[in-house]
Amino acid sequence: MKQVHLAAHFPGVNNTTVWADPRSRSQIDFASFQHLARTAERGKFDFFFLAEGLRLRELKGRIHDLDVVGRPEALTVLAALAAVTERLGLAATVNATFNEPYELARRLATLDHLSQGRAAWNVVTTSDAFTGENFRRGGYLDRSERYTRAEEFVRLSRALWDSWRPDAVLADQESGRFLRDGAIRPVRHRGRHFTVEGRFNVPRGPQGHPVIIQAGDSDEGREFAAATADVIFSRHGTLEEGRAFYADVKRRLPQYGRASYQLKIMPAATFALGDTDAEAAEQAAEIRRLQVGPQTALAFLEQIWGRDMSAYDPDGPLPEVEPVVEQDVSQGRVQVADRLAVAAKWRAIAQEKGLSIRELVIELTGRQSFVGSPTTVARQIEEFVQADAADGFILVPHLTPGGLDDFVAKVVPLLQERGAFRTDYEGATLREHLGLGAAA
Repeated sequence: MKQVHLAAHFPGVNNTTVWADPRSRSQIDFASFQHLARTAERGKFDFFFLAEGLRLRELKGRIHDLDVVGRPEALTVLAALAAVTERLGLAATVNATFNEPYELARRLATLDHLSQGRAAWNVVTTSDAFTGENFRRGGYLDRSERYTRAEEFVRLSRALWDSWRPDAVLADQESGRFLRDGAIRPVRHRGRHFTVEGRFNVPRGPQGHPVIIQAGDSDEGREFAAATADVIFSRHGTLEEGRAFYADVKRRLPQYGRASYQLKIMPAATFALGDTDAEAAEQAAEIRRLQVGPQTALAFLEQIWGRDMSAYDPDGPLPEVEPVVEQDVSQGRVQVADRLAVAAKWRAIAQEKGLSIRELVIELTGRQSFVGSPTTVARQIEEFVQADAADGFILVPHLTPGGLDDFVAKVVPLLQERGAFRTDYEGATLREHLGLGAAA
């Protein structure tokens, strides 16, 4: 039986978080991060996952309402969490477009040492000029260059991590600690995006390499994951889509000399639990309404239509006007490639189901992946994994920081009873939790 892998995503600044719930707490208070991380570790999860935002998003020139608290720097938070957890992996999203390999490799290697082998890096890229304005270059990479730079970035980082021999430092009772001869190999790299020449100043970490996570879904992104990543953060939520994505990515691995177990596919997943399936369905519907309020519904509409929609009633029908293709009213968010096609699709769904603007946005963006009693949700998760639609899931609760509490208390024990999930950690490092084997 395949074992289910689980990770916890801190519910950050986005439309999945229910701010209005009285149980919702701070997004930047360390106590919130600590609560969720300790809950995940109590549930024997593989890792704790933090997203990243490098600029506050804007809508019509004003700060987007979902970004009002910002996002703390991930590696700093994870370094603090390393001191209050023992086995839980610690994954940071860090942008490969706006960082430099030597500096980031040092920070990740340091986290791996501080956590005794639990560090992970979610490699992301951007071609967003709006975000680029916050950085010295003041610009951005063309979309075609994003993965070229990212691939070179990761390759160079691994060369830096590998430059120290595992037995580089020798302890001697009389003379103290010293380096063996040839313990640190110089790194000489001249590539398209980076030139580095020198010796790395952090010893090889307990894992050798921090775990690499990647989230791209384009063909280029899938190829990058097959060649480079240890975990891919997929967005495919249905069984059929998940199986197709799983098969496509796994079939690419042999050309890079990799086996299936060396890349774990873990889609993001939300959930709603109730004592019965009916109660859970009611709760899921209420969560959707809270996630997509009137203002948020119009904001989603404006991203597609490219124009100010504040005059429209969110509880009324879709506008008859067509999108403005050449204009953006939001900045810092992923832009929609073909607005006219998306608008036509939205109209068809709204007409077929008789949906208002808000109801349509709820239908398209606010759905839970798993809804039901703990028994139903445990069965659904296991079915996905056994059907090769995923290796596990990165769970995104709707509450900060207690949204994972019920899942750990009620669903995890059922997965353990079914023999599909560990009852305790068998290793100390994140690589061991994920069953990846030693770093190459």
